[in-house]
Amino acid sequence: ERWIDEYDESLPPLKNFILPGGNEESAFLHMARTAARRAERRVVPLAREEIVDQVVVKYLNRLSDFLYTAARFVAAADGARETIYCKAR
Repeated sequence: ERWIDEYDESLPPLKNFILPGGNEESAFLHMARTAARRAERRVVPLAREEIVDQVVVKYLNRLSDFLYTAARFVAAADGARETIYCKAR
């Protein structure tokens, strides 16, 4: 949680959705984030049925938030520009 806050303080605030990318390291972090989100989606039903503890869902959620912030931080440190998502018309 502290790392998320520290990295986020050095980044410009988000006003739009951004597309994954930036540089190779950032792209790998974005791919890891999608894996964490996928795991979270699969664990939520198990937590509802009390097969796994709710703390697992919370952990996966914070992990994906960290990976997203880390991807933005790594890209910014490398001077890569963030690509704003534009909805197709």
